[in-house]
Amino acid sequence: MSWLIEGITNDGRTFRPSDWIDRVSGAVASFGLDHRLRYGPVRPCFIAGKRCLLMDKSLQNENPVAFEFVQSFVRLNGLRMSDFEAANKPADPDGHGSVLGAVA
Repeated sequence: MSWLIEGITNDGRTFRPSDWIDRVSGAVASFGLDHRLRYGPVRPCFIAGKRCLLMDKSLQNENPVAFEFVQSFVRLNGLRMSDFEAANKPADPDGHGSVLGAVA
């Protein structure tokens, strides 16, 4: 279960700066033993050809501080956030149909 956060504000404008997804996901990522950046419950992805951010709902219980950080960012910037599974249910019963690629 995840939330989808789009780079579009509630009034329909494209959110700037364009690297906001990298900044937010990087702020809650960690480095693995191989010294490579590992995304956890907050990760960049492509949905219908657009870069978005997916946030696992488990983050709220697993890391409340990170959850509040992302929620505050979304609220302060008026970004569109929706339930990812509900948004993709009609297109694909598995809920993965419109995910064109995920950035690992």
